[in-house]
Amino acid sequence: MKQVWAPWRLEYIIAPKEGRCVFCAMPKEQNDEENLILHRGEHNFIVLNKYPYLSGHLMVVPNRHIKDITKLSSDERNENGYLVSKSVGILKESFGPEGFNVGLNIGKAGGAGINEHLHTHVVPRWVGDNNFMPVIGDTRVMPQYLSDSYNALAESFKNLK
Repeated sequence: MKQVWAPWRLEYIIAPKEGRCVFCAMPKEQNDEENLILHRGEHNFIVLNKYPYLSGHLMVVPNRHIKDITKLSSDERNENGYLVSKSVGILKESFGPEGFNVGLNIGKAGGAGINEHLHTHVVPRWVGDNNFMPVIGDTRVMPQYLSDSYNALAESFKNLK
């Protein structure tokens, strides 16, 4: 059997999951490129997923620490939807995907890896982008480095209003 190495996953697997909210800490650091933050809005920010399902997998995250979608203000909810829509458009132009998965995983039972802070996933998809590796080998093969994804998208998101 051949092995595919995915050492970047270990950082996520062994990282402490309690004690601080990554989505609250990231924007405070003011190091957008290192933290993969593509855009800062008034109520939400857009960040590449550090542990993506596919290249270009990003998230729209409320600035406020909140996990209950029903508690979002109308401004937070409206801007979140606007940024999701704009993200889909930018990903279409930049990567040419054939489809998208867009959604929220709310609560542990709903599949949320980070349960304490709401975030909307935007995942570009291509026909045939999934193969036997995730099912048989519990491994995803990523065709692009995160830094390359960030660089490919940064300029488009910089111009986002």
